[in-house]
Amino acid sequence: MTRVLVLGENTFPFHAIDDKRPQFEAALDGYDLTVTDDRDALTGEYDVLVDYLTDSTLTDEQLDALLEHVEDGGGYVGVHCASDLTSVAPDDPDEVIDHVDEPFPEFRELIGGHFLTHPEDSEFGVDVVADHAITEGVDDFTVFDEPYQVEWDDDVQVLARMDHPDLDDYPVVWTNQSEGRVAYISLGHTDEALEHESFVALLRNAVDWADEN
Repeated sequence: MTRVLVLGENTFPFHAIDDKRPQFEAALDGYDLTVTDDRDALTGEYDVLVDYLTDSTLTDEQLDALLEHVEDGGGYVGVHCASDLTSVAPDDPDEVIDHVDEPFPEFRELIGGHFLTHPEDSEFGVDVVADHAITEGVDDFTVFDEPYQVEWDDDVQVLARMDHPDLDDYPVVWTNQSEGRVAYISLGHTDEALEHESFVALLRNAVDWADEN
């Protein structure tokens, strides 16, 4: 059975993993699943990491373990805030969030893109634009979520794009096989999105694809 580690945090109330735990547990029912905010879990044993971190700050040991996991053929699936590579926990207790000037470079290379900004939550379309194991069985759909505007590298394979009335057709799903079994899905801010049958299908397909060696 595929061992899936869902790693998030409770630093930011808008992405608290304790609040999202029921959705991830339901979406990944049937896997050997661990949902945690313990970053030291990266040094343990798992087949696929599902990254739901907003603050990508890791110790050297944690980062080395993650990169070695992918280099050795392990899977990585970033979800939503995983691509937010400039937000960090604030030093000032009166602040909710702080930012660094440049994306965390190791994560930027691993994911093949990063979050830039977003407008308010809204309903928008997701258009499947490539046949792939991750999009198998998933047709175009609409979802109420936080639409992420992202920067992405030319060599990632874009599998689905945004159809938003006020935004460009930003990628929503891609793979970065230049780094390994790496996939990213920008959806997953709202409970509605995490529970959407098409998101669940994309996530499960991505985990299965990332686990193939």
